[in-house]
Amino acid sequence: MRFGLFGAAQAQRNQGPDVDSAAGFKDYIEYLIEAEALGFHSSFMVEHHFTGFGQVSATLNLLGWIGAKTTTLRLGTAVLVLPWHNPVLLAEQAATVDLLSGGRLDFGVGKGYRHNEFVGFRIPMEEAEDRFNESIDIITKSWTSNERFTFHGKYWQFDDIVVEPPTNQRPHPPFWQGAGSEGSIRKVAARGHNLLLDQFASMDETMHRFNTYKAAMLANGHAFDPSKVGVARAFFVADTVEEKNAAIERRMTAQHRLHAVSQTPDNNNKASIMAFSDTREANEEATLFGTPDEICRKIERLRSQGVEYILLNGGGTSRVNLRRFATEVMPHFRTEAPAQTEAAE
Repeated sequence: MRFGLFGAAQAQRNQGPDVDSAAGFKDYIEYLIEAEALGFHSSFMVEHHFTGFGQVSATLNLLGWIGAKTTTLRLGTAVLVLPWHNPVLLAEQAATVDLLSGGRLDFGVGKGYRHNEFVGFRIPMEEAEDRFNESIDIITKSWTSNERFTFHGKYWQFDDIVVEPPTNQRPHPPFWQGAGSEGSIRKVAARGHNLLLDQFASMDETMHRFNTYKAAMLANGHAFDPSKVGVARAFFVADTVEEKNAAIERRMTAQHRLHAVSQTPDNNNKASIMAFSDTREANEEATLFGTPDEICRKIERLRSQGVEYILLNGGGTSRVNLRRFATEVMPHFRTEAPAQTEAAE
């Protein structure tokens, strides 16, 4: 199995004159450098705006810096919200990260779901899907066309352009799409794109979505590769029930905050990611919280149903949590024993 990370750095703007607002970003970068050394496969980074609590907004800029500090870690976006971006400029920026990192970019994209962000950009949420689909077409054309081209769409028009630089990966970095509803998952499969599944859905719902994608990929004539499905899960390695319960409480607080910044005024946000349950029982079932043995049993349940790639969200940059997962959980799911170092020998 593969294990990656999913999350964000934080740097709040109102912390006083003696606080370095970049400290949160620097800490997260050091966290990822250690994660690479511990054997993690990737880091997928969010994009969010206008939250007031310091989430990543310039995702590709940060990934470019991380790429310069690492050598093997895959650099993922989860997700860039295409309706907010000029697709040609985004294609150029992403290609630059892919080129400089030696082909390590995983290009995760989505339609967006947070109401406050669409309001801030003055873009109607009702336009999100059409804008998203048009941007996918433009970005794909930008990366695969060696000749100048013209594009006249509903939202974007470009005349006689060729996009530079070329990407390192051919024909382009892999597209990963965040999706949860059956209709959205089938659209991901129709394009042959990889799938990102959110961290909030129950185990049963996650497997239903996984199998929906598998069936749709095969129905569209694409080979199905389980490593092309990233299943996000929150994780916390605990020694006691009290530690586990405290982690669940922190998670439920974060869910309430997420709901507050995402919901529409009429309380009718239909995005699948907003369908989570914030009960204690639901959070215990859907997360990888608990002792190493408890976590291993949950991962084995996922693996037994075909899951091979898990993206872990730790709700912070705890080195203890990261190291314990790497040393007490990951070895149980390696297909091959890691090579011993001279020091270990």
